[in-house]
Amino acid sequence: MNQNGCHSRRHFLQRSAFCLGGLGALSLLEQDGLLAKPVDFQSQHFDMLPKVPGVRPRARAMISMFMQGGPSQIDLFEPKPELDKRNGQKFVGDIKYDDAAHASTTLMASPWKFQKHGQCGTEVSELLPHFSQIVDEVTLLRGMQTGVSNHGQGIYAMQTGGILAGRPTIGSWLSYALGSETRDLPAYVALTDPRGLPVLGVANWTQGWLPSLYQGTAVRSQEPRMPNLDPAPHLKGEAQGRYLDFLGGLNAEHLSAHPGETDLEARIASYELAGRMQLAAKEALDISGESEATKKLYGIDNPVSAEFGTRCLIARRLVERGVRFVQLFTANQTWDHHKGIIGGLPAACQYVDQGAAALVLDLKQRGLLDSTVVHWGGEMGRLPVIQYDGGRDVVGRDHNTYGFSMWVAGGGFKAGLAYGETDEFGHKAVKDIVTHRDYHATLLHLFGFDHTKLTFQRNGVPMALTDNQGGRIVQEILA
Repeated sequence: MNQNGCHSRRHFLQRSAFCLGGLGALSLLEQDGLLAKPVDFQSQHFDMLPKVPGVRPRARAMISMFMQGGPSQIDLFEPKPELDKRNGQKFVGDIKYDDAAHASTTLMASPWKFQKHGQCGTEVSELLPHFSQIVDEVTLLRGMQTGVSNHGQGIYAMQTGGILAGRPTIGSWLSYALGSETRDLPAYVALTDPRGLPVLGVANWTQGWLPSLYQGTAVRSQEPRMPNLDPAPHLKGEAQGRYLDFLGGLNAEHLSAHPGETDLEARIASYELAGRMQLAAKEALDISGESEATKKLYGIDNPVSAEFGTRCLIARRLVERGVRFVQLFTANQTWDHHKGIIGGLPAACQYVDQGAAALVLDLKQRGLLDSTVVHWGGEMGRLPVIQYDGGRDVVGRDHNTYGFSMWVAGGGFKAGLAYGETDEFGHKAVKDIVTHRDYHATLLHLFGFDHTKLTFQRNGVPMALTDNQGGRIVQEILA
C-alpha cells in the first residue's frame, strides 16, 4: 500500500478481477519491458495536446494518398509531342536503368490520349477522367525529383526526408509538432490496402527516433477495421468508466515514479486512448450514415472503385473529427509497371481515380479544403523507353526518379496550376524542379513551421525532417 493507504498500481492490477477483461495494462507493460525501466537520458515530457506553431498556419490537417510503385508521369500527367513523333526510335541520351538486364533504348510514346481540362487548361490523360474534373483545384507538380532509383530508398525519401531506415515519417513530425485536435482518435492514421502492404510495410508510418507516442496507427482495410474495440460484457457502461478512471490514477502515479521514460508515457497514453476509442473510432469508421449521393460521389456503388473510395471517405471523416494526418496506401507495387503497362496502368487508375477526386470535391463543399492538404503521388515515375520489349501485352517502363509527377491540393497550395516540366521525352526534370526536401520544406511552412527549426534532440544533435541538407519553400505554388 502507498502512503495514502491505497493499494499500489501493481497490486491493483495483479489482484483486480478486471485486469484481463479490461485493458490488461500490467501484462502489456511487462511484456513490452516498460516497468521500472531505468532512466538513461535527460527527462523530457511529450504529449498530444494541441500546439500552436510560431507562424499562423494555412493548414491544420493532411491526407496523403501514397501510390506505391511509381505512377507513369508520361502516361498520366505530362504529354510529350516529341516522344509521340519519335515513337519506336532509339533514345541516344544518357539514361539510368534500375533493371538493365531487361532494358531497351526504344522510345515508347503514351498509348493514351491527352486533353485539356478545366479553366486552367491542364492536359491530363484519358486514364484519369475524374482527376480531369478537379484540375482547377490542384497544383500538379511535373518536375519532381529524388534521384534514388529503388523503391525502398525512394519511399524513405518521400516519407521521411532521407534514404535510410529509422527516420520519422511526415505524419510523425506533424503529430510531434502540432499534437492532436481530438482526444478520442489517433492523431496519425494509416489506411492500408486489402491486397497487401506497400514496400517497407509498417516503416511507412514509423515514428523513427521520435518518441513512440507519435507512431501512426494502422487501420485495417476490412472489418473489423480496428479489433478489440468492444469491452467485455461485464465491463460495459458505468463499471468500465469507474475502472478506467481508477486505473488512470494508478498509471499517473506509476509514471511519476519513472520520469523521462517516453516509451512508458506513450504506452500508457495508447491504453487510455484505446478506452476512449471504443465509441469514437467505431463511429468515425462507420460510413453507413453517409448519404447515398456521397457514397456515389466516391464510387462506392462501383465494385472497381468501392474499396479505395471507402477509404477516401473514411479519411474525410477522420480529419473532420480532428485527426491530424491520414495516409492511404495502395498495395505492394500496384504502380510498378515494368511489364504489362498497357493493361496494368488502366486498372490501377480505375481503382483510385474516382475516390481521390471525390475527396477533394467533398472537402471543398464542406469548407475543409482550405485547411486540409491533399496529396496524391508515389516515390518515382517511369522511363520513356520500353522495358521487356516483347510485344504490346508485355511492354513496360522502368523506374525514373529524375523527373516525375504528383499533385497537391488545399491547405494553402495554389489551385489550377501545372508547375514544372521534364525534357522533351519525359525523362529528367528541367524546369521548376521540386525535390523531396523542397516538398517537405513547403509542407512544414504551410503548417506554420520553419523546416530548419523544427527539430528533435537525438543524442544531443538537433534532427530535422530535411536535416538542413537543402530544401526551399516553393513560393510559386503557394496561394
